[in-house]
Amino acid sequence: MSSCDCVIILSVRDWEDRAVLARLKEKLQTEDGRLVLRIEQEEWKSLPSCLVQFSQVQEWQIHRTGLQKIPHFISSFQNLLVLDLSRNGVTEIPKQIGKLTRLKELLLSYNRVQFVPEELSCCESLERLELAMNRDLDQLPDQWLDMGGNCLQHLPEDIHRMEKLHTLWLQRNQLEKLPDNISRMESLDTLVLSSNRLRDIPPLMEDMYRLRFVNFRDNPLTLDVTLPSRKSKTEDDEDDREMFGREFMHMYIREARKRAYAVLNVHCAHR
Repeated sequence: MSSCDCVIILSVRDWEDRAVLARLKEKLQTEDGRLVLRIEQEEWKSLPSCLVQFSQVQEWQIHRTGLQKIPHFISSFQNLLVLDLSRNGVTEIPKQIGKLTRLKELLLSYNRVQFVPEELSCCESLERLELAMNRDLDQLPDQWLDMGGNCLQHLPEDIHRMEKLHTLWLQRNQLEKLPDNISRMESLDTLVLSSNRLRDIPPLMEDMYRLRFVNFRDNPLTLDVTLPSRKSKTEDDEDDREMFGREFMHMYIREARKRAYAVLNVHCAHR
């Protein structure tokens, strides 16, 4: 290939990049003081690398485009607060997602995500994670996920689709309730929920027979439940009861059920 041919090819690519940039620029808009990239119902199976020229964007709203992957250059978008790619064909979350320390919302419902990388736990500002209707989602790094020390307020309703997950760390978040489907996580044996905003424990968690260690410490639970002291005990036994709280969980659920029955009986007696 001659130098003349190379110049022509580079000129064509430069022209194509400019055309794509001009097209993307039309998708930028300001909403509620944020710079938003909004693409809806257009075919964009992949996003061009020239998009990094708009790295100041704070929100991606890309829906029904057939997008198949989150580009690795996503890490260049350090101002990104919301990444909403729901209703596409995304199959994986790249490790580079962990570089987005300001990201508050990651919405990937109705995609084809198969794997959640452990780097997601580095998104220290994350408040909302949605992975509903990703029917192939069953793989996690080493079957454990550490999302501790973030700002999560909700867990996905279909969290039970993570069938192989055996260890889940959710300490120091802002969770106010747990989805009932958490009780359907059949492989889960370790669940750490300390320092959240939980007010109750789902009754169905009583049936989580594989769950060996669970920690509800430092949550504003509605009921004040204290475990009865043991006649013969060791320091290690008491540490286990305090730290892992499986016995506490069962007692709390029984007490909640007992009080609910009592309220129901009082209500029936006054009818």
